[in-house]
Amino acid sequence: MRFAVPPSPADKLAIALVVEPDRSRPLPPGQREEATRHLLHTAGDSGIGLVATRPEGDVERMLGQAWPFPSPFRVTVRTVPLADGLDRVEARARRSLERMGLPRGDAVLVQNAADLAGAEGRALWDRLQALKDRGVFRKVGFIATVEDGPALLARRFQPDVVQLTCNILDQRAARSGVIADLASQGIEVHLASVFAQGLLFANRESLPPELADHGMALSRTRRRLAEARVDPMQAALAYALTLPGVASVIASVASSAELRAIIAASHAPRPDIDWDALALDEAPAALASRPRLRLVSAA
Repeated sequence: MRFAVPPSPADKLAIALVVEPDRSRPLPPGQREEATRHLLHTAGDSGIGLVATRPEGDVERMLGQAWPFPSPFRVTVRTVPLADGLDRVEARARRSLERMGLPRGDAVLVQNAADLAGAEGRALWDRLQALKDRGVFRKVGFIATVEDGPALLARRFQPDVVQLTCNILDQRAARSGVIADLASQGIEVHLASVFAQGLLFANRESLPPELADHGMALSRTRRRLAEARVDPMQAALAYALTLPGVASVIASVASSAELRAIIAASHAPRPDIDWDALALDEAPAALASRPRLRLVSAA
């Protein structure tokens, strides 16, 4: 008799490759491509199936030179700002696929939901829907914050995918019911910034000025995790991966070593923690807009 294997929370894990000098040792071009290839093999071997990309920088080209064959990955692409013009938005989305050597992508996402709320929002959406109709992308969606009113935008545009920010420090998307609302509409919800852009791993001395007043609250959160004997990375992933209604949890990775640590943490048992007590409800704007800090962990 065969028994069905229950799905693991780690099955929801997705990755976004980042190139940040403070998170990985700078490598010569040839070694950099090899490191990317190793990272992708690590991801594929672990069952990760989704890679989130953005048009800035050189990541798309690096991915295009490093995909395993056959590739097990689906890819999401972000648009450039609508201020660049509709033609540029469409052309750059196509160019993203070309740079990665892909005939089609899984999803194209409007990078800023505010573009949809403007006068050309419907025209932008129609352009992207036309790409879907032609088979260039399988899905169309947008990236939003809670302030953008993603549930209302979803009712207006009926996206296939919505990407939101949500983590143990900024839980508003879950607490407000936004994630549940989107999932109830049949929308695929992706979570980003699950490590609070590195803030979970920062000490009080390294905080940017706009968050200096919240140093005590962050220290209190880290102390609670330490008392529960839970690594911050493990806690962040446990919270995000077990949220109802979430289809994918995107973790930014800069190296295969970092990815291995994330994979290991994602398989750890869910800790018994009062998640509500960890949130920094008083600092949502700063958390959403601040620059990314260095990601460090028990890894």
